[in-house]
Amino acid sequence: MTQRTSIMLTICLMVFSMSTTFGQQKELTNRANLVFGLGQITMQGFNVEGNIFYKRIAFDYSHGVSLNLANDGLENGADRDQGLSVHIPWTTGFGVGYRFNEWLNLRVEPKWHKFELFYDGQAQIPANLIGDYTTFTLGLGLYGNLRPFKNQDNLLQGIMIVPNVRWWPRVSSSLENNQLTYINRNTDQSTIHEARQIGMGNTPFFANISIGYSVTF
Repeated sequence: MTQRTSIMLTICLMVFSMSTTFGQQKELTNRANLVFGLGQITMQGFNVEGNIFYKRIAFDYSHGVSLNLANDGLENGADRDQGLSVHIPWTTGFGVGYRFNEWLNLRVEPKWHKFELFYDGQAQIPANLIGDYTTFTLGLGLYGNLRPFKNQDNLLQGIMIVPNVRWWPRVSSSLENNQLTYINRNTDQSTIHEARQIGMGNTPFFANISIGYSVTF
């Protein structure tokens, strides 16, 4: 375990411990949410997530489509050096977890992700595909459920804002030894692409904000 991972897990455990101190005795409402990720929009894609909160149990299913990893400051490293553009046609999975209170929950999340490799600047069509693979991640997600208009006596009370922090390390991939070997057209040499992590800067970590609507049942 790296030092950064240890620090992140320690911070999460501190937050979880604090959350159990406040509001844990208050009866929780059963809720169903439908939310959409804002971060995926910045990646030129789309993500939808459904949540069910029953007593202390949290359950979710999410599906994202057509995400592009930009070759910018967050995505520097081997892929940029190789002149690659990385496309994620789909990412999907579910989560099961625990509600500390109305506004904070932790989930264990198995997820599957499809990656496609193209040369940067080329059209992302089958004829230009360098290679593709899938990865499986298993990690944690810490989610806030904020309803800024919950005291309104109208439809506004269901508006939901969901900030979240996730740690989804890659467990496996469809590639042998998690590596794809190809002849890079820019160097005309055999080149190795290592199966990516799903998070920012090719790490397991990322943060997002989703917005949507929540109802009781």
